[in-house]
Amino acid sequence: MSGDVSTPEQEPAQAVSNGQQPAVNPPDSVEAAASPDPATVTEAPQSGDNEARLEQLEREHNSLRDEHDVLRGQYMRIAADFDNFRKRQSRDQDELKIQLTCSTLSEILPVVDNFERARQQLDPQGEEAQALHRSYQGLYKQLVDVLKQLGVAPMRVVGQEFDPTLHEAVLREPSNAHAEDVVIEELQRGYHLNGKVLRHALVKVSMGPGPENGATSEPVEAPPADAPAEETGSGDGNG
Repeated sequence: MSGDVSTPEQEPAQAVSNGQQPAVNPPDSVEAAASPDPATVTEAPQSGDNEARLEQLEREHNSLRDEHDVLRGQYMRIAADFDNFRKRQSRDQDELKIQLTCSTLSEILPVVDNFERARQQLDPQGEEAQALHRSYQGLYKQLVDVLKQLGVAPMRVVGQEFDPTLHEAVLREPSNAHAEDVVIEELQRGYHLNGKVLRHALVKVSMGPGPENGATSEPVEAPPADAPAEETGSGDGNG
């Protein structure tokens, strides 16, 4: 029995003696050479896919960039509109505040006018009257100080050239001492509020030198009935 058992070294020889080709395992290098490389086989299709994918990514990038530009432009416009709205609201609030202040002060100015008229008419003689006058002057000064703190300032108009944006002409009369369109008398004081006109000044305006006889209220004589048409209407009805 032991003589029938062949060792592994005897199997190839026995196979040759029996006329069979021995099985030989191919080496690793031969097997590697015989098997195709997957990377080599799919190289051409992957290159095409990469180019297509790259083009798609570029298109998506351009689309996102365009969308970003559009959104950025919308944001800039909204920010500008909001800034303009904020400025407009602030300006409207300032104008409303000024209007309310002007309306309130316009109601107070007649009281100031009455104080000034009373001050001009008062002529205290006795000690008691002088004490009352000093108390009155203190109240008037307090009122004027409050107006100054609010930005109210009186106009100085006498001797100034007539300005319709500041003055309101109530009377016009000839004057040898003043040129034409010069304010010669203040009938009611005007006031500014922070540089703006709070109330126009009522004034009397010079018409320039009057007639030679010195009359100030003599109307201009009407032209003769047979006077030429081009000579009529040359006089000033207010002269």
